Amino acid sequence: MLLAVAVAQEVEAEEPAKDTDYHFDRRISREVLENYLSRSATVASLLHLTSEDDLRMMQNTGVKFAGRVIWMWGKESRIDELIERARPFVKKLHEMDPDLVLQGAIFEVVTTDVDKIAIPEEVFREFGLPVELRNFQYKKMLYGFRHRHNHWYKDASVPDMSRLETRMWFFYVAKRWIDLGLEGIHIGQVALMDDWDRDHRHWRDLLSRIRAYARLKARRHLVLIDAHVPSGGIVHEGRLMFDFHSFPCRPKALAGKPYEAVLEKGYSDSIYGRSKGGLTPSGWQCASLPYIVEIDNFGPSDHAGEYRSGAPIHVWGWDEINWFMKQPEGYRNDWLRYAYSWVRKNDPNGFFQMPLRRFEHYSASMNPPQGKRQEETIKAIWAGIRKGP
Repeated sequence: MLLAVAVAQEVEAEEPAKDTDYHFDRRISREVLENYLSRSATVASLLHLTSEDDLRMMQNTGVKFAGRVIWMWGKESRIDELIERARPFVKKLHEMDPDLVLQGAIFEVVTTDVDKIAIPEEVFREFGLPVELRNFQYKKMLYGFRHRHNHWYKDASVPDMSRLETRMWFFYVAKRWIDLGLEGIHIGQVALMDDWDRDHRHWRDLLSRIRAYARLKARRHLVLIDAHVPSGGIVHEGRLMFDFHSFPCRPKALAGKPYEAVLEKGYSDSIYGRSKGGLTPSGWQCASLPYIVEIDNFGPSDHAGEYRSGAPIHVWGWDEINWFMKQPEGYRNDWLRYAYSWVRKNDPNGFFQMPLRRFEHYSASMNPPQGKRQEETIKAIWAGIRKGP
């Protein structure tokens, strides 16, 4: 088996320094950013579903960057409900670890449900518009000529960032996440929302407004913004648009070895060795911006459980997290050790983001009934401890 080799070689994590620096204010150094990314985990929907077991697992593993803890994919009018539920848990998490960065997401989708949300006065003022009593308007956020309309499902489309209404909506959601105490925002598939603005002028305008708001209102006067970047990143006149990059990890299925998979530079659209460099929003130069790769979810294929060489995104016909969940417990734990080490060894700019929670379907907890028992392996990897299967 593939993982037998990795385990036999005692795949090692880097030994963390005892005085690891997690301090930032207004700007973040490369060293501190990488300290966070090296202890990064997807904890998707944490603030939607938070239990005492989640809080225990967060504290036990020592996660420092918790990704996608709150988000919406449609059903936008529930934002107030989500925030009210989340607020006490954000407080508990920061009491548990004041250094913890919580990340919200604003994805590449907008639905007719936004029509139910009133636009606050401060959003009108932010964009220099006269204040009026009205709600957001779905139709004002869409591309012309029905481009990418109903892209996800009926009345769920890809928003066009060149539309002012879209920028107002994204600023509104980012403001709500920052006011909640979040210090990270994942923007999703940025390129889908940028078809009619190849110079990225409107994205740059939006992100500058979000960053300016964070300088005034965020916990440490900074919000870390990332996106999925199949191109390796967006650079304008030498300036990077994001604080770090992110992408799916893109496991490659091994023909004839069900249901094994490996990571490989150059496979599919993987980001390994391709993260672009430039001047970061915090003011330091890099030849290649630090990035994370995650075990992503993006829906099923028509050949679940089958190997197909011409299907470079799905792993044995499953998306990444569903492939991972279907493997035996021992293989899952071995694969996390392998993947964390492989990324660090093959690209010093890359970090593997651990799966602590992926919506309601997957939890790394050691506790039944939902726990898939990766918690102690993740803790050991981050602690730099060698641990068998």
